[in-house]
Amino acid sequence: MVQLVIHDQTREYPDNAAWSDVVRDYQGQYPEDILLVRVNGKPEETHRRIRPCTLEFITAAQTPGAAAYQRSAVMLMLKAFYHVVGAKRVEKVTVHFSIGNGLFVEPRGDFTLDEALVGRVKEQMEEYVRQNIPIRKRTMATEEAMEMFRRHKMYDKEKLFRYRLVSSVNIYNMDSFEDYYYGDMVERTGLLKRFDLQLYRSGFMLVLPQPEEPGQFQPREKLFSTLWDSTLWGERVGVENAGELNEVIAQGKLGHLILIQEAYQEKKIAEIAAQIDQRKDVKLVMIAGPSSSGKTTFSHRLSIQLEGLGHKPHPIEVDNYFVDRERSPRDENGNYDFESLQSMDIEQFNADMTALLRGEEVELPYYNFQKGKREYRGDRLKLGPEDILVIEGIHCLNDALSYALPKESKFKIYISALTQLNIDEHNRIPTTDGRLLRRIVRDARTRGHAPRDTIARWPSVRRGEERNIFPYQEQADAMFNSALIYELAALKLYAVPLLFSVPRECPEYEEARRLLKFLDYFIGVDSVGIPNNSILREFIGGSCLDV
Repeated sequence: MVQLVIHDQTREYPDNAAWSDVVRDYQGQYPEDILLVRVNGKPEETHRRIRPCTLEFITAAQTPGAAAYQRSAVMLMLKAFYHVVGAKRVEKVTVHFSIGNGLFVEPRGDFTLDEALVGRVKEQMEEYVRQNIPIRKRTMATEEAMEMFRRHKMYDKEKLFRYRLVSSVNIYNMDSFEDYYYGDMVERTGLLKRFDLQLYRSGFMLVLPQPEEPGQFQPREKLFSTLWDSTLWGERVGVENAGELNEVIAQGKLGHLILIQEAYQEKKIAEIAAQIDQRKDVKLVMIAGPSSSGKTTFSHRLSIQLEGLGHKPHPIEVDNYFVDRERSPRDENGNYDFESLQSMDIEQFNADMTALLRGEEVELPYYNFQKGKREYRGDRLKLGPEDILVIEGIHCLNDALSYALPKESKFKIYISALTQLNIDEHNRIPTTDGRLLRRIVRDARTRGHAPRDTIARWPSVRRGEERNIFPYQEQADAMFNSALIYELAALKLYAVPLLFSVPRECPEYEEARRLLKFLDYFIGVDSVGIPNNSILREFIGGSCLDV
């Protein structure tokens, strides 16, 4: 018999039992389906044999469970699509990126994508759910897997494995449909009860429940257009996934790719500056975006472009308008909530900005973070005809921050690192992973923060973004994608040693381990060829800008 500690109680199970046997005994205590188990703190699929441990259960309400549900639903959708259309008529099905709780999928081949076809695929998915098909994992030699995916015309996967040193890979099987997935999967199709397919643009949305967005899919046209533009650019330069990036690196062509990527971003910044210049009433450029988006570097580069058009930009950090610390609101845990709008002195911000717009001279505040107090150090400003304020802060897209300022005087910009690169055609890279890696590297370099501390704070950072930034992104006048198609290869050399430093016994170890496995898909490169005004320099160091 095997002893397990569950809910602080010891239970015994037969030696040949699987985690799924234990799950059946405890499922009634959970409102959501148990999708994975946590074995001594590590997520694990439920088909595996049990062993002595402390056991916890994971549902779709938790991040590992939601990710497993998403990967498994993608496989369910692919099996149904290939069955309905016919494998010979399918050229490629690519899962591009997420928009809220929807994954944008673009199929290509000898068929007409319309509402009727999407409806048939959905019905077939529902039939597979009713059949409760097992999802099995088997190990295959890497060379054999490459040959199999070549036969299936999944060339992205073939190229991905070409640049991996492992001798074998894990392949998932769903009733003879086989594919590769990065991460854990659920045990059976019967667990994938909630999904929808909606025809959208040149493809369709696979809509799935997410912990932060459990409701219906809400289109976000500006965000989609920004992501789609970056996706098409990656396609034009021939780098859509990790395998193609590795191929560029192996062929010694990365330097050229860096130059054209940086030129593309500079072109986008110049276009935004031109939009601002055309709106003659604009005096306040308001920039917001989630953590580690490169807002500071973007602000500097935008200011340079504005100067080139004859403007005189002045940076304003909204953080200087924090209320004194003892007046700051607290979150549900009793900690200071510095990301809440109520942590800002909104009245003073609006009074100062309004006075500047009237042509008055204003003394701007400086927030002393060590003392938790606002101070005045003689920093005075008066706007002339060509002066323009470049304001950066997480609430800049929320009109509640700038309620007293005329709409025509504001130009709002949303910036985020919207990773356009995927692992392969069916395994997307979450944009949050790229930003977390950026933050781990920057925090260690500039703030002396241990990687485990950055990882521990990340869920709180993400909750703040969900509340204070993402709901307002569609209100932006312009969006800028700060992700660089080559950056994960460059970040790898900085991030890997930091991630290896996370102690095995701490709660953050599993996330560090997951990121290490993720970075293993990329060939690491040094930063010698990265320009000193690149957004990536804000995180790895060596910027010529004051960041």
